[in-house]
Amino acid sequence: MQPILMVQGLAKNFMLHEQGKRIPSCSEVFLDVWAGRLTALVGPTGAGKSSVLKCIYRTYLPSAGRILYRDQAGHVLDLARATEHEALRLRAGEIGFVTQFLHCLPRRSALNVVAEPLVAAGVDRAVARKRAGEMLSRLCVPERLWAVPPATFSGGEKQRINLARGLISRPRLLLLDEPTASLDPATTDRAVAVIQAMKTEGVAMLAIFHHPDLVARLADQVVELGQPSMTLAEKES
Repeated sequence: MQPILMVQGLAKNFMLHEQGKRIPSCSEVFLDVWAGRLTALVGPTGAGKSSVLKCIYRTYLPSAGRILYRDQAGHVLDLARATEHEALRLRAGEIGFVTQFLHCLPRRSALNVVAEPLVAAGVDRAVARKRAGEMLSRLCVPERLWAVPPATFSGGEKQRINLARGLISRPRLLLLDEPTASLDPATTDRAVAVIQAMKTEGVAMLAIFHHPDLVARLADQVVELGQPSMTLAEKES
C-alpha cells in the first residue's frame, strides 16, 4: 500500500513587503499520510502546524517543497504546483478540511449547512438532509437547533456544526485543525467515535489536536515539526 499524501521539504514563509521582512512559519516538513490511518502533527504554538494543513489544502501557496497527493484514479499531483482549478476539484470530491472556526453563509439552517457538501457532490437533497440529521444527532446537536442559523449558536455548538459538515462527506483525505477544541468531554468522545469509524472505512487523516490524550487515542503516527516522524510506540519509548 502506498501513502495517499507525501509531504517533502515543505516550507511556508510570509512576506511583510512594506517592512522588507520575511516571517518563517514552517520549514523542512516531511510526512506521509496513509488510508485508514491518522497522522498527528504536533509542536509548540507558532511552529506552523496550521500552515502545513493550509498549504496542503492550498489555502496557502507553499514557499518550497512538494506535496504529492495520490488521487482516486491513482494519479499523483503535486499540490504545491497545482492550478486553482485542480485544487478546487480535489476539495469538492477528495480532500476535506475541518478548521477551528465555522464559516458559512448567513441565515442558512444548521441542517442545510451540514448537508451542503453532499448536495454539492450530487447527492439528492432529501437524502443529504437525512444524513445531515444523523450526523448532528451523533454529535449531540439538539433537533430544535437544526432549523436555526449557526450564527446564533455558542462556540461549542458552532464547532459541532463545523465538525459535522467536515465529516459527513467521507473524503479520501481529511485535514483536522483542532476539531474538538471547543467541545465538552461527552461530545468529544462522540467525535472521537466518528473519527475512529472513518479510519475503519479507509479515510486518511492528518490532524492537529489540542490535548495530548487525543493524540494517544487516535494517532497511528506522530510527526513533530523539525523532528523525524515516529509511531506512538516509538514516541513513548
